[in-house]
Amino acid sequence: MSDRLQTLTHAAEQLGLALSIEQLQTLLRYLDLILKWNKVYNLTAVRDPDEALTHHLIDSLAAVPPLQKHLATLAPGARLLDVGSGGGLPGVVFAICCPDLHVSCVDTVGKKAAFVQQVALELKLRNLRGVHARVENLKEKFEVVSSRAFASLLDFTTWSVASLAEQGVWLAMKGKHPEAELAVLPPTVEVFHVEQLAVPGLDAERCIIWMRIKNAVA
Repeated sequence: MSDRLQTLTHAAEQLGLALSIEQLQTLLRYLDLILKWNKVYNLTAVRDPDEALTHHLIDSLAAVPPLQKHLATLAPGARLLDVGSGGGLPGVVFAICCPDLHVSCVDTVGKKAAFVQQVALELKLRNLRGVHARVENLKEKFEVVSSRAFASLLDFTTWSVASLAEQGVWLAMKGKHPEAELAVLPPTVEVFHVEQLAVPGLDAERCIIWMRIKNAVA
């Protein structure tokens, strides 16, 4: 077993994730594609493979157990929109770990959306697609709308509210508890859970801000 596969396997175990060897290997192949395309497309500022493994792959992986817990409350075939997805983080990771979830990664930069499309093709991820668009212009509805270090909570929810299905939720990955951002959210947005994340191998604060439209749940 390679060092990277061993590190990823151990991280998944620490997170309580039951991933197959195929899923773990697919995650590493995805990381290889990021590092390869990064030379041309500038997908991420992180160039070191070991750092990318921890700061991108495992960091995104930490959000999978909370997502899976939420998906268990939904009907099969739920749809997730990852906003400002860039190179597909965390959307591609979600697609690999949750094969029954239909993931759309939207970005305003065409090259980044094209990269996600290439990832879907090369890794044979039929539940993944890259979308080149502004999120405000999308017509589809999604049960989960996610983001990772994309924008302020106010901008994220304002821009993507039209994409939220009835009873849908926002999943915003953040670093430290964003008190200032939470303070300026409109009364129409309800924060129903702030979930602390522990990222294996990463000594940094991480959390998920779970939100929904107020009164969306009867």
